[in-house]
Amino acid sequence: MSRHHDWLALQKQAHREFATRLGVVTDWDAPTPDDGWSVRDLVSHVIEEQQQVPHLLAGRTVAQARHAVGSLGDDLRAEWRLYSLAAIAAWEAVRLDAVVTLSADTMTVADFLREQVSEVTIHAWDLARAIGAAEELDDDLVQAVWTVFEPQRATLSASGLYASPIPLPESAPLQSRLLALTGRDDHEWASVA
Repeated sequence: MSRHHDWLALQKQAHREFATRLGVVTDWDAPTPDDGWSVRDLVSHVIEEQQQVPHLLAGRTVAQARHAVGSLGDDLRAEWRLYSLAAIAAWEAVRLDAVVTLSADTMTVADFLREQVSEVTIHAWDLARAIGAAEELDDDLVQAVWTVFEPQRATLSASGLYASPIPLPESAPLQSRLLALTGRDDHEWASVA
């Protein structure tokens, strides 16, 4: 059964989840669950995505958006605050039924918003795992992101953005099953680290 979600509120919550973990980073070179990425790489990736949001929502192409944004400064916490606020303002100013053009896809702004909320949420967990911070994500976020990723179960790893799903029993907590859909094992990675 599908439940209505307030994706604009969830976007702000996902940003708070990420910011909370970002606020306690001490080792920028620590490895993350994302193969080959350090904490600095992961944080930079998420910020760069937020840099592009206002440009994409204004109708620019991905290439135009990338060209319009500058390089990140050294203070990634300050960069996050700046570009998180800019993205939030852009989401609030656009109609959700408008269309946005991404690299390989054209979709509604509402679909792009769901995708962005999902990405920031998963990366908030990645950051938490990498720095040893609290890993529990907001229940509403987990439930909402599950509604995005679960129907894509068969295609997530084929997209190249996520590792192959890890099978878990239906009795596993929803957050664990969500992470497993994206190739993350919240128990296995903990025992290796």
